[in-house]
Amino acid sequence: MSGMYHYTESGLRNVWLKNGFVIHKTPYGEGVSIHDVPGLHKVIGCAIAKQPKLTGAELRFLRKEMGMSQSALAHLIGTSEQNISLWERRGHIPKTSDRLIKLLYIEHVGGNPKIREMIERVNALDANAREKLEFEQSSEQWKEAA
Repeated sequence: MSGMYHYTESGLRNVWLKNGFVIHKTPYGEGVSIHDVPGLHKVIGCAIAKQPKLTGAELRFLRKEMGMSQSALAHLIGTSEQNISLWERRGHIPKTSDRLIKLLYIEHVGGNPKIREMIERVNALDANAREKLEFEQSSEQWKEAA
């Protein structure tokens, strides 16, 4: 296979593939099949996490690879959803948030069960937000009502 493939489907402008893809003809023009997309995305994410500073597109890529909404990531790192949106559009991510997001990604893909569990819990919070919290006392002890 000669030539490289500019892999813009990742949402990143600077990713080129030397191999691992097949270009084929379709009735609508050329099509591309990428081999092992999850593996490719993991390698891309790890390379991004080693960079000194994230761009907005790289932040979006890492967030999506962790399966997180902007709201969930904001909740996890202690900022607002509007900040995440702004960072993804314009870059200029504060240094501490940049480092924390890269650390979370590396631990997530590295299989750290505590990090994965925490990310899944935060993602579940988005899906199960409750308007009213109820508590009850039983046996002299308070607990959340079922």
